[in-house]
Amino acid sequence: MRRATHLLLALCVLALSALAALVTPAAFAAERMWVGFHDDPSFRWVNDRADRIRSTAQNGSSIMRLLVQWNTTAPTRPASPANPFDPAYRFDDIDEAVRNAQANDLEVMITISGTPRWANGGKTPNVAPTRMADFQTFARAIASRYSGRNKDIPFVRFWSIWNEPNLTTFLTPQFNAKGKSVAPATYARIAAAGVAGVKTGNPLAKVAIGETSARGRDRRVKGVSDTHSPGRFAELVAKANKRLRFDAWAHHPYPFNPNSAPSQVVKWPNVSLASLPRFQKELVKSFKRKNVEIWVTEYGHQTRPQDSFGVPYSTQATYIKRAIDIARRFTFVPMFIWFVYQDSPGQPWESGIYTETGAAKNPSPARFQASARSVDARNAVYTFPAKTLTPLVMVPARKFCEANAAGTPIEITWRVQQGSRVVRSGVQTVPLRSDCTLPARLGFTVAKGATYRATFALSDGNGTQGTRTFTIRGRK
Repeated sequence: MRRATHLLLALCVLALSALAALVTPAAFAAERMWVGFHDDPSFRWVNDRADRIRSTAQNGSSIMRLLVQWNTTAPTRPASPANPFDPAYRFDDIDEAVRNAQANDLEVMITISGTPRWANGGKTPNVAPTRMADFQTFARAIASRYSGRNKDIPFVRFWSIWNEPNLTTFLTPQFNAKGKSVAPATYARIAAAGVAGVKTGNPLAKVAIGETSARGRDRRVKGVSDTHSPGRFAELVAKANKRLRFDAWAHHPYPFNPNSAPSQVVKWPNVSLASLPRFQKELVKSFKRKNVEIWVTEYGHQTRPQDSFGVPYSTQATYIKRAIDIARRFTFVPMFIWFVYQDSPGQPWESGIYTETGAAKNPSPARFQASARSVDARNAVYTFPAKTLTPLVMVPARKFCEANAAGTPIEITWRVQQGSRVVRSGVQTVPLRSDCTLPARLGFTVAKGATYRATFALSDGNGTQGTRTFTIRGRK
């Protein structure tokens, strides 16, 4: 009993050091990605929303993105804005969506955007807050709500700050009266406040900035909405604040035309899927970092006859596979999110893999499922230094949080194989962490240049079961 207690304590102490490996294990991004959908109508507002979320999981999704508008979540100023349970906040539909995601073993990403009138002098949601402290407080409140510390409210791991701030539609002004660029500097302040708020409310959160649209003009054109290109916008954000904290840059590398292939090459500083390597290098240079992850948080191809400029269903299916294949080539891309899951009457973007009536746009669902499952980040890849003794890994156990509080013991039966040979196996019981992961220490020594297959069977006292399969490598 004492030995088991010591093991649990050791695992808890060492778990934090392995957390980053769960999200971005060494050298895994080209092999594993979080793949899923962004579709707020389907996930929050239609009558069959629970069924649609369940269906996305069956279609291979491992993550769900939600766009949470500050202006609709807090239409009136809360009396205690730092309190995520202040009655002025409207989180009910978000709570439900996050719970449904967890019940289906899905991670969630929340993008917070849009200013309420009380925070910007009665202006539209695309005008920045008058006081960035207000936005920081909201970011802290919502991240705290989904920190895993509150009963019956799930933990949310992934976050991002604002939606497409390089477009007037979402952030104005882009230029001042003299035509000088101002939006990047404004966004730098928004991003700094948002990241600080989220990290304060949920220290385990991973936060992206950017959420940039694929293209822009970088100058005022009379009669046309003002925009910045993503490359130039990012450069100017970095110029405004080179010390800006963030875990990734989020980007929407849509093709310029709905029927253009995912491999479309565009003129820099616009950024398509094919441009991501250059974009990543520029981000590293601009922010003076050794590495910058890029999360692809929106991408899609519309179909016809729903849209006259769309592609046939068979072409959409081909492009789904091709787009995910392109993204997985890049070791700095650990996330790929398709917009949308199912077409809806109020959504002017018909890129769902299902029609408004729920009919499959065959063969798109099967193609998405095959591509997503082949890179499922929940079946992680770890690389350890040679001769690592009893390597520690973090096993995603999202659905176990549905009926179990943090600290609940979960049984893990594990086996490590090298080829057909069983290297070691064992059973251990470890506490469920508030972020819905399980720290597992595997009782073997990693050999130089070796590749292992580790399988995990998870179970609790309520009949919930799950499996994971990891690849473990020893450095050469």
